Amino acid sequence: MRFTFLHAADLHLGSPFKGLSLRDENLAARLAGASREAFTDLIDRALEENVAFAIFAGDIFDGDWRDASIALFFNRQIARLAKAGIPIFLLKGNHDADSVVTRSLALPDLAQQFPTRRPGSFELPDLRVALHGRGFSDRAESENLARAYPAPRPGWFNIGVLHSSLDGRPGHAAYAPCTLDDLRAKNYDYWALGHVHAHEIVSQDPWVVFPGNLQGRSIRETGPKGAVLVDVEDGRAASPRRLIVDRARFAEIALDAAAHDDAASLLRAVEASARAEVEQADGRLLALRIRIAGASTLHGQLGADPARWRDEIEAAAQRAHEDIALERFILETAPPPAVPRLDSNFDFAALLDECLADSSLREAALAALAAVEAKTPAPAPRLSDELDELLREARDLALARAERGGAAS
Repeated sequence: MRFTFLHAADLHLGSPFKGLSLRDENLAARLAGASREAFTDLIDRALEENVAFAIFAGDIFDGDWRDASIALFFNRQIARLAKAGIPIFLLKGNHDADSVVTRSLALPDLAQQFPTRRPGSFELPDLRVALHGRGFSDRAESENLARAYPAPRPGWFNIGVLHSSLDGRPGHAAYAPCTLDDLRAKNYDYWALGHVHAHEIVSQDPWVVFPGNLQGRSIRETGPKGAVLVDVEDGRAASPRRLIVDRARFAEIALDAAAHDDAASLLRAVEASARAEVEQADGRLLALRIRIAGASTLHGQLGADPARWRDEIEAAAQRAHEDIALERFILETAPPPAVPRLDSNFDFAALLDECLADSSLREAALAALAAVEAKTPAPAPRLSDELDELLREARDLALARAERGGAAS
């Protein structure tokens, strides 16, 4: 017997894109709709593949919904699977636990949800498939849920559905922790996991798989996103096939300013790097973080007017492709190492450095910042915590203006 099933997780429907401050309303709107478009495409592809059933292993929603539009959208999409006779199995994760999503809508026919108080099982007799799982009743689930999962159905293809960090993954809370040995001890054929947003095949014997999230939502979630398709023949699963459906990508470009003697060269490098990222994104909307660092003669020029250079950098990126949004521009340059002066000309840079080292200047600056903070309503950031950075920026600005004045004379 042969069949294929869909394993998806971490849809996070209703989640905002994080860390984006877009000035282009059209790009912002397109990013906001990316998660829904990705899910619609996922259902399209599942129908094209004629999957036997579909598993959604937690965090379908990003949290409780203020209105029912998100849940209605999800129900409309999975109803398309149900109309095609495809069973759907849902499990709650930390973002849509019973304690988080307090409202509900009736699920379509053929959609079933794993219990949240104890493990439960569903069976598909025609396929000889048994699915076992337990969803989250509370968001911060610290119990090892896997240990209580039932024994496998003998002679059937057994699937464990679990939302878990396993023994820990960077950037993910340690919810429903367990070990690979815990999963192997159950003698299931496949573990359909959720919670970790990076695609990962943890084990092949048995198959233990994180499909990754459906759509990247921040610069921490780069690269292709989607779900997996699993082909099963005679009770054995083949290597899961990735199904890429994301509609927008995040990427970071890091450039060394030391390699560029003039701004035109730097902007050309930004454009070339952006073009390479566009090719990898394969036509998707691209949100770029651009970081420029290193000791460079351009340091003073860039630091004197960072807002202008943010615009220049964004324009250079968009010359590579119009569907690029600048997620953030980070400037971390420094002046080139000082060269000993062989003449008697006044060394303004050295004087500024000497001033920054003067403790009385620091005390006066702290007092001035304290006066500003006292008049600023909470919860504004404490400027005094950024004293060193503010002094460096002041030094660079003064030096850049002095250099411009000297060039003009």
